[in-house]
Amino acid sequence: MIGRIVIDDIRPATPTRQYPAKVVVGETVTVSADVFRDGHDILAGRLCWRAADKEDWNETPLTLLNAGLDRWTGTLVPSTLGRHELVVEAWTDQYATWRHKAETKLAAGQEIATELEEGARLVDAAVADLADADAGALQGVAGVLRDTSLHAGERLAPALTPAVQALLYGPADPSQVTRSDTVPLWVDRERALHGAWYEFFPRSEGGLQGARNRLPAVAEMGFDIVYFPPIHPIGRQFRKGPNNTLTATPDDPGSPWAIGGPEGGHTAIHPDLGTLTDFEDLVLKAHELGLEIALDYALQCSPDHPWVSEHPEWFHHRPDGTIAYAENPPKKYQDIYPINFWPDEEADREALWAACKEVLDFWIGKGVRIFRVDNPHTKPMAFWEWVIPAVQEEHPDVFFLAEAFTRPKVMAKLAEVGFSQSYTYFTWRDEREDLVDYVEEIALGPKADFMRPNFWPNTPDILAGPLRNGPRSAFKLRLVLAATLVPSYGLYSGYELCENEPMSDTNEEYFHSEKYEIRQRNWDEPRSLAPYITLVNDIRRRHPALHRLRNIMFHPATNADILAYSKVSDDGSDIVLVAVNLDPWSVHDCTLDLDLAAMGLPLDQPFEAYDELTHQSFTWQGSHPYVRLDPADEVAHILHLRPLGA
Repeated sequence: MIGRIVIDDIRPATPTRQYPAKVVVGETVTVSADVFRDGHDILAGRLCWRAADKEDWNETPLTLLNAGLDRWTGTLVPSTLGRHELVVEAWTDQYATWRHKAETKLAAGQEIATELEEGARLVDAAVADLADADAGALQGVAGVLRDTSLHAGERLAPALTPAVQALLYGPADPSQVTRSDTVPLWVDRERALHGAWYEFFPRSEGGLQGARNRLPAVAEMGFDIVYFPPIHPIGRQFRKGPNNTLTATPDDPGSPWAIGGPEGGHTAIHPDLGTLTDFEDLVLKAHELGLEIALDYALQCSPDHPWVSEHPEWFHHRPDGTIAYAENPPKKYQDIYPINFWPDEEADREALWAACKEVLDFWIGKGVRIFRVDNPHTKPMAFWEWVIPAVQEEHPDVFFLAEAFTRPKVMAKLAEVGFSQSYTYFTWRDEREDLVDYVEEIALGPKADFMRPNFWPNTPDILAGPLRNGPRSAFKLRLVLAATLVPSYGLYSGYELCENEPMSDTNEEYFHSEKYEIRQRNWDEPRSLAPYITLVNDIRRRHPALHRLRNIMFHPATNADILAYSKVSDDGSDIVLVAVNLDPWSVHDCTLDLDLAAMGLPLDQPFEAYDELTHQSFTWQGSHPYVRLDPADEVAHILHLRPLGA
């Protein structure tokens, strides 16, 4: 039965509530719920939460956020990793209900003798449960409430003090408490929410030793995570040549995603890159520099992978008996065999899934705690539902990025069943209206409870939007957007050199894609964006407002080519306003319409706007500052707003 008090729509939560919503250690998490009952009695409530392996509950009072909508809210700040649970409790607040009725009648000049006796009886009932000192204080209050020699207001006043209210707070009887169903919550470490990723191919740096030598420059640019495409042996059969051609020469390196050869499979390293010892040394060097290594988890095989001969039952077979290669029409990947994650025999499926988890266990044992998962939407949801919690139960600091540029509901379900982060449609969002709608959907809507976005302006597969044959300013503006709209973003190497040549007018891939060739770059190029990237990443690190997802607020501008938005830190002390010229070719100006009250700034006093990109300082007053952005000079403002003299 539904019960006397209704508790509905608790957030954060996943759509089915079968899987945990996601937060991070130290995050101020706002929990909200609809709480109401019949009649006019006043309710009270609390938020109860704990780590799943603990017995004792933490409790936080709920406050009524919107009386007309019956929306209540409270906050929690988790301090440990792993699975947590929360419930919402509510009860009829007898003291508040009584007080409201008595005060309302008294103000209307009505008789309140009955209400005074009701109040005295509330006090009498509470005395038995209180310590002697508190009980004595309340007995005195009961006596005044019954003292007919005093005026009604004089009798009522002692019962309305904050001290009495505190003593009478809470349910008079535990049986009167309505308790919600338990809502699961998963607590990640901070890096699962906030971090800057940098992707590069170790083979283009001369192998793992060359990659190790590249790490200091990446760390100097302010990145937190270095992501490597697959570093495993590459198959020889049907190996691809430059630009995905079908005719490879003996010198062509092939696609790293064609995993497996005579040297081994997913737990081996390509001999041209180095050894496992070299990899372990690279991981240690990364940690010394404050970096983490993320590896690609690509569950597919080349025709030469050991699994193909050892476990043919793990693959799809055509009617003629041959194994089917991967296709995404019109694209064909003759060098890759997809894995059949649902073989006919249950024992085969169990063995396959266990082998896939063993790959993760192996690299976790080598110091890896972050995995970028290739094409997870081509594997069963049931597999991810099983393997991600299984890994995180043993290693709660491990997290997974889903590379799934696919249908929205599929991407959301992958996040719901366990993925920590997801690639997004940001790569194809260029116009102001599209950006606002999309970011509000993923940062302010229900998806924000469980689907963390990671914005990438480019990837080895995708050169899109204004970056295609675009100017340097296009790379700057897309960088600023990716780095400040959401807490996690990434760049694929070559971005700092403004590599902008597409395969064709209709193909989004790079010409001479690094997926099929070794690229040698001049990292000391004078016009490199590396100093600009360093500056942006430094701004991200110094401003806690940019470390959160759900705090974004968009502000109207009189010019559709300028996007303005702000973020405020959990404690309100850090306020950042970003304005970006979305047109990399032309000067644009506008007047903004800022919601200063929502940002915590004075409406009628001047405040400082300090530009972290140019180090200029402006004094603004009022809600309508003027902004002018020339892409030949600077495409954006990243402004630290604060009261003058702060």
